[in-house]
Amino acid sequence: MKIFSPALSRLARLRYWRIENWVKDPIAAQREVLQDLITHGQYTQFGLKYQFAETFTIRSFKATVPIHEYEDLKPYIEQIMNGEEAVLWNTPVQWLAKSSGTTSDKSKFIPLTKESIEDNHFQAAKDVLTSYYHAMPDSDLLTGKGLVIGGSHQVHPIREDIQYGDLSAVLLQNSPFWSGFIRTPELSIALMDEWENKIESLAQSTIEEDVTSIAGVPTWTLVLLKRILEITGKQNIKEVWPNFELYIHGGVSFTPYKEQFNKVIGPNCNYLEIYNASEGFFAAQDRVGEEGMLLYLEHGIFYEFMPIEEYGKEKPITYGLNKVVIGKNYAIVISTNGGLWRYLVGDTIQFVSLSPFRIKVSGRLKQFINAFGEELIADNSDKAISETCTTLGLSIKEYTAAPIYMSDENTGAHEWLIEFDENPKDLEAFTLLLDKNLQAANSDYEAKRHKNIALGLPQITAVKAGCFHEWLKQKGKLGGQHKVPRLSNERIYIDEIKKIHQSLK
Repeated sequence: MKIFSPALSRLARLRYWRIENWVKDPIAAQREVLQDLITHGQYTQFGLKYQFAETFTIRSFKATVPIHEYEDLKPYIEQIMNGEEAVLWNTPVQWLAKSSGTTSDKSKFIPLTKESIEDNHFQAAKDVLTSYYHAMPDSDLLTGKGLVIGGSHQVHPIREDIQYGDLSAVLLQNSPFWSGFIRTPELSIALMDEWENKIESLAQSTIEEDVTSIAGVPTWTLVLLKRILEITGKQNIKEVWPNFELYIHGGVSFTPYKEQFNKVIGPNCNYLEIYNASEGFFAAQDRVGEEGMLLYLEHGIFYEFMPIEEYGKEKPITYGLNKVVIGKNYAIVISTNGGLWRYLVGDTIQFVSLSPFRIKVSGRLKQFINAFGEELIADNSDKAISETCTTLGLSIKEYTAAPIYMSDENTGAHEWLIEFDENPKDLEAFTLLLDKNLQAANSDYEAKRHKNIALGLPQITAVKAGCFHEWLKQKGKLGGQHKVPRLSNERIYIDEIKKIHQSLK
């Protein structure tokens, strides 16, 4: 029903003054957010334990409350799941987002309050649209429908008044009624949790729609778009949906996939990166075509930034926005209106701008390779593999890498498993160029590669088609926001994936 489109477009455009307010005075905005969080939390179990009623400054908050990882907050979350109130937040928790994370087989349950759903997730989604309209004033985005490739939308009861599901499930259940008029697919398809059948249903049901935007992780979005082209016989998506203008992506680096999307979608498509998770909606790209996502500072989240060398220390140092610098890797620490207090998300970010504060995701705290002092992070590997593929006219579906440790006979090396769209004719040439690009991206890696003394040439295996798909399936992580770990300092994942590669025909 396009009756809603003009009104929604006007509302989205008119909201920009609110963004300008916190962009102009970010420190004050963050100070106000923390004060509001402490006010909500002071009479909770957590707030009483850490004396929130006597906490009046950022300094005292940081001195009193330790940094928490999920396992530290898990006892409180279990109390919430058992029906206890005022544990981490002072309003009822009726929803939890189930998130398995990237590097753990165990599920995490993240509390979602009324405030975190409305004032963080929904507010941020509106601001993504507002920023896009501000950047593209002639856009007709809402004249068509947005295709959302979320995770499983199944929800499950814990108690009579508490349910859980993945984030997209919870947000769908709490969306305003009118959102159904600007979104596709219909609920019966969105509710499917078997991903191979879901992709087919998505393709068949959306071909005739006027789709103007898509939101989803790159891997599954590519699978869907290629299937749509197979069904229609069209050369690119713009031939299927002439009004298509925007792809919104997040969850993994878009760099290795950009060339494939350009080919599949066709000309005149805009790309917009967002940074959201079960724990919160943190940032989104506000300048189309330029690096960096605007950090959302007035959406119920107070941020701290931990230099990654502080991780693991008993009392790690964190900085506020007034002390961060461009280009340094920080672990992001959040306190939220969902009741997460000084919570270590696990992502690492870098600032690309300080006025306003714009960031990029550089990797995961536990996804890196530093077996030989090379300090390789996903930002380095994504950049290197993208440049290598562009130069050689190749494209990839997935990759992962891990160290091969030194032995009496051999120096150490990095082992790479890569699933190409079409295997390179000369894998040795690919290896040499990837190594060169890795050295250009990371000076520590370059130093360790000097004369092969500490680190040998990468060892690359072009794995069989469907290898990573099968690994995710065996892990129960097929679809949605589940991701293949790019880098690991251990060999657990790479050895599991190698076994699958060897077993496939």
